[in-house]
Amino acid sequence: MDIPIYVLITPARNEAQHLEKTINSVVQQTARPLRWVIVSDGSTDGTDEIVRKYAGQHAWIELVSLPEHAQRNFVGKVVAFNAGYARVTGLKFDVIGNLDGDVSFDENYLAFLVSKFAANPRLGVAGTPYREENASHDERFKSPDHVSGACQMFRRECFEEIGGYQPLLSGGIDLIALLAAQAKGWQTKRYDEKFCLHHRNVGSGDHAGIYARLLNRGKKDYLLGSHPAFEIFRSLNQMKTRPYIAGGVLMLVGYFWAMLLRVDRSMPLELMRIRQRDQMHRLKEVLCHPLTHDGGRSPRPVTVGGSILPKTDNSIVSRGDSQAPMSR
Repeated sequence: MDIPIYVLITPARNEAQHLEKTINSVVQQTARPLRWVIVSDGSTDGTDEIVRKYAGQHAWIELVSLPEHAQRNFVGKVVAFNAGYARVTGLKFDVIGNLDGDVSFDENYLAFLVSKFAANPRLGVAGTPYREENASHDERFKSPDHVSGACQMFRRECFEEIGGYQPLLSGGIDLIALLAAQAKGWQTKRYDEKFCLHHRNVGSGDHAGIYARLLNRGKKDYLLGSHPAFEIFRSLNQMKTRPYIAGGVLMLVGYFWAMLLRVDRSMPLELMRIRQRDQMHRLKEVLCHPLTHDGGRSPRPVTVGGSILPKTDNSIVSRGDSQAPMSR
C-alpha cells in the first residue's frame, strides 16, 4: 500500500526550548513530508535560528518568519498556520498535518498516521493520544473520534471542505475543525496504538498558573458548548486530582460564571449539538458501566527512549481542545 503524500505546518511562537525535539523527530521519520513549513510567529527566543539551521540541511524544511508582536493567542496560531498553508497550496499532496512545535514521537509515527488515510477513503482527520508530565487530563476518557491539536492530520479534501481553521480568540480552533469535519460526514479517529510526547503542559501558554488554568478551562468549556451536566461530572472528577477539591470548584466557577454573564459562545449551534450529543452518550456509558472505563487500574507507565514518564492519576472526562495542546 502506497503511503499518501503529506505536508506539515507548524505554527511556533518562542518554541526554542523544545523545537529541536520536534525537528529531530520529523527528520528521523521513515516517511518524510513533501514539505514542512515552520512558521515563526514573531519569536524572539532563537526559534528562527534553530529552523534556519535545519532548513539549510534539509530542502523540504522551510521557515516563514512573521513580524514580532506582543499578544500570544489562538487567532495568532490560525494566522501563522495560514501563512504556512499559503506556501503549500500549489503542491500536490493528499494529507496536511498541523503539528505543534513542542512534541516528539518515534520514527514510524507519521507513516503510521498517513497510512490510515489510504486504508479508509472516508477518514477525514486522524491523530493519536499525547502524553505529558504532570498531566491534568487522561486521554483514555476521551471519545475515540477526538483528535487533539498536538498533531492533527487532515485529508486535503476534508480540510478544504471545512474551510480550514477558524480564527477565534476564545480558542477551540482544533475542536471546531474536528466537529466541522464530522458535520460534513467525514470520519475522525484517534489511534491509540501510538502516541506523541507533549513537552509543554496543555494550557500553559496563556494561563501558566494551575489555578488560572483550571478557572479558564471551565470558562472555555462553556464557550465551546460543553453540556452543563457533563461539565458538573467532569469537575467532580477533577476534584480527585491535584489541586484536590479546589481544581474542580474552579472549573465549575469558570463555567457557570460565564453562563451567568451570558457570554457569547464560540461554537456554532450545529457543532454544539454534535458535541453535547456525544458528551451525554459517553456520560451515560460511564455512569452505567464505570468499571469498563477505568478498569480499577492505574495507567501503565509510558517508556520512551529508555525513560519512564511519571505515572499520573488524573482522569478528566473530556472532549475537545479546551485543554488541547498548542504551540502558542
